[in-house]
Amino acid sequence: MTRLLALLLFAVLPAHAATVGAPAPDFALENVASGTVQLTQYRGKTVVLEWVNPECPYVRKHYGSANMQRLQKDATARGVVWLAINSTRAGHAEYKAPAEMAGWMKQMNAAATATLLDPKGEAGKAYGARTTPHMYIVDPKGVLAYAGGIDDKRSTDPEDVKTAKNYVRAALDELLAGKAVSQASTQPYGCSVKY
Repeated sequence: MTRLLALLLFAVLPAHAATVGAPAPDFALENVASGTVQLTQYRGKTVVLEWVNPECPYVRKHYGSANMQRLQKDATARGVVWLAINSTRAGHAEYKAPAEMAGWMKQMNAAATATLLDPKGEAGKAYGARTTPHMYIVDPKGVLAYAGGIDDKRSTDPEDVKTAKNYVRAALDELLAGKAVSQASTQPYGCSVKY
């Protein structure tokens, strides 16, 4: 059954999802605060894309331990733009309307630059986002510099955050120091994106 679900999930994703080293796919998505955010408006800045779903226990691990919020705050304090994206389709039991999603992020003390909704899944599919969380980093030239998991502890246990290697933090440290990202692709883990 799990293999069938994995095959079905990959069937809905494009064959040519975003590739590290290639231009990051542009998108224009609804900001839960108001208006629309387009990726290209941040050209010249480093941008983190975080696929999020409040109902996912893996997401709750990172928010419940404040790991995601610490990472967001550290990144944005260094001039990085952080975009949290929820690609849960409208009509799905886990779908959050803009006010509901904004309320959850506020309750979690999230520090994302913006929280965006992608109910048609267009941005998620363009990137090949498969899990929540699934993390991407776009460099100031608009090139995808990192794609994969947040860390190397594939669990829902908040205690694992303490001993995990945080791939996103490591990639940001290298990128912001003017270096190439040494581990630019890793295996994401979490709940499936609800396309």
